[in-house]
Amino acid sequence: MFRGKHYKEVLAKVEPGKLYDPAEALALAKELAHAKFVETVEVAIRLGVDPRHSDQVVRGAVVLPHGTGKTARVAVFAKGEKVKEAEDAGADFVGGDELADRVQQGWTDFDVAVATPDMMGLVGRLGKILGPRGLMPNPKTGTVTFDVKNAVSEIKAGKIEFRTEKAGIIHAPIGKVNFTTEALAENLSVLIDALVKAKPAAQKGTYIQTVTVATTMGPGIRVNPQLAQRSVVA
Repeated sequence: MFRGKHYKEVLAKVEPGKLYDPAEALALAKELAHAKFVETVEVAIRLGVDPRHSDQVVRGAVVLPHGTGKTARVAVFAKGEKVKEAEDAGADFVGGDELADRVQQGWTDFDVAVATPDMMGLVGRLGKILGPRGLMPNPKTGTVTFDVKNAVSEIKAGKIEFRTEKAGIIHAPIGKVNFTTEALAENLSVLIDALVKAKPAAQKGTYIQTVTVATTMGPGIRVNPQLAQRSVVA
């Protein structure tokens, strides 16, 4: 892959082979951000699981205390009194058959979908569209629920979903480069705590193997996984 001169200069500031303290890594990531837009700070966490086995898939959701720096667009599949509840909670799109018809025609201009359990028969038919985009509501992430108000409020407050990819890696945003280092560190700590709580019973050996933080356009910075599993906020 071709790397520009500026990227190489930035990369040179990352010490090869070093496992950084979480706060130190995040401060360095902020320092090295060089894009003309406000970059997202992301984390990649390799877990010692084999997602090919259903009992080792790690999946869940967590509300980051400082949000992600982006307000998610929420679509809610509901009917009756739950429609107004969703609208009052701040949902961007709410509906039943008419909303499903829009999605069926290829519209997916939202970040998270929530559905009440009685709407899953309808939403289930949209699986081929929503599934590949990671938009399918799921009880494990709290997006299939009758408590629409709470679900929408949490998503708007910074709730993110996580799921292991084929290689056992979790990718997640933990904020923006204009966040304080302390806010990013706390978001990272809360995410890792959620992953530890979601550890599969069938998992053996080292669970959190590697932790790497990076901005949208910046280099990866390795974090000491043992330190990352402790509170990184004094």
